[in-house]
Amino acid sequence: MSTKPTVLVTGADGFIGSHLTELLLNEGYHVRALCLYNSFGSLGWLEGVSHPELETISGDVRDPDLCRQISDGCEIIFHLAALIAIPYSYVAPDSYVDTNIRGTLNMLQGARANKSLKRIIITSTSEVYGTALTVPIAETHPRQPQSPYSATKIGADALALSFHAAFDLPVVIARPFNTFGPRQSARAIIPTIITQIASGATEIKVGDLTPTRDFNYVEDTARGFLAIARANDVEGQEINIATGSEVTMAKTLDTIATLMGKEVSWVTDPARLRPSKSEVRRLLGDSSKLRELTGWAPKYSLEDGLRKTIEWFTEPANLARYKADIYNR
Repeated sequence: MSTKPTVLVTGADGFIGSHLTELLLNEGYHVRALCLYNSFGSLGWLEGVSHPELETISGDVRDPDLCRQISDGCEIIFHLAALIAIPYSYVAPDSYVDTNIRGTLNMLQGARANKSLKRIIITSTSEVYGTALTVPIAETHPRQPQSPYSATKIGADALALSFHAAFDLPVVIARPFNTFGPRQSARAIIPTIITQIASGATEIKVGDLTPTRDFNYVEDTARGFLAIARANDVEGQEINIATGSEVTMAKTLDTIATLMGKEVSWVTDPARLRPSKSEVRRLLGDSSKLRELTGWAPKYSLEDGLRKTIEWFTEPANLARYKADIYNR
């Protein structure tokens, strides 16, 4: 039995979860990593990761009994497991309610039963804010559910905060803005562009290029989670993880093409367009609360993060995992 502090990461097999798991292991924690059960026995992005302090469990946050079992004995819980693809939430909203709302409820109930718990961090998203009404977007910005996905995350956040108010559960809401980097699903704008270019395409299929985003490199996002876990007296609070800068999709994609040394053109693919009222037109985050509480600041500029992301995706073994010719919702 490890004598190091035990932390639980749900969604540890995913994009952000796998990076957070690696950071926690490097910081000396014993990590209990929940990976989504599948018949292939795959651990997702933790496949092949070997560490004496890594404990992997296959399961699903939709199972309340499992959530109680895996929470037991953990000092800190990072709850990242969620369905996150916005386009698929138009197709299967029931699934998003089951995983994002009921799955979060199950984790909160499991955390309540855990006598060792010091903090549970619930992962939110900048999508809960919708199109910016004021900038930069602080945690007090109104919530605007512009997609079924964002609606379920608003609901999950509200449930978590209610457990803090009603049961004094040590809940904190971590709200990362647009995270990108190695291992991200090709449903997201940055990897879908990189993989198309890397696969030799010269006409790159895209959606709307006019919205702006506040892009976080994934290592900075993971450090933000850890900083929140270690902060003092933040229970019951919502905390943004953002760079405080914004860039249009068009500018981002031009930068990617330049960094990759390719001349390409952009072609609008109607399948990649959100319904007009569902598109979030502008995101620019205010992370002053996180900075003041913890001293966190992003280490990577957008260009530096894109270089590292391009380097990873253009490794043949990594690129082979992606289907650049298929739009992945």
